[in-house]
Amino acid sequence: MPRIAVALQADFADWEPALLMAAARYYLGCEVLSASPDGAPVTSMGGLKVTPDLSFADIDADRFDALVIPGGYAWEKGQAYDFSTLATAFHAQGKVVAGICAAASGLAATGLLDDVAHTGNSLASHSNYPGYHGASRYLDQPQAVSDGGVVTAPGNSPVTFTMEILKALGLWAPQAEAQISAFAREHR
Repeated sequence: MPRIAVALQADFADWEPALLMAAARYYLGCEVLSASPDGAPVTSMGGLKVTPDLSFADIDADRFDALVIPGGYAWEKGQAYDFSTLATAFHAQGKVVAGICAAASGLAATGLLDDVAHTGNSLASHSNYPGYHGASRYLDQPQAVSDGGVVTAPGNSPVTFTMEILKALGLWAPQAEAQISAFAREHR
């Protein structure tokens, strides 16, 4: 089964990776490991205290199938980790790279979004990064977008973010669809 690294930092948006983590681990039998910049505990926007399994330095694209980065206030505070090296390494090996909310804009800064269809909180938030040259590929929509192994979503879309990551990992089968559909029923 796939191994998924979820990169958490202080003030991460806890609702954004939660469905993916639970569905992948509990229902689909994936190994889901959380990481923080130095391996020390982090506290989410909602006050959830997480003791991660490893540090960002321990996330190796050779050992994981996906790198998932939730958003949060670290970007607004100017304290976000620079995921350029990690995201580029995962993408170069054909692994899944996923960012939601402010993390999608963080991926814009890496250049990974320049050549793939993508979304996020807004085009303006991506355009704040001088390294971003993908405006022509930006899709202004509330659902997650997956293209070329890169998954992006606005912060209000954790359900479609989860769906697109599972699809990118080749895990979208009847069992996964049944579990995730139950969480999305209110949006029909």
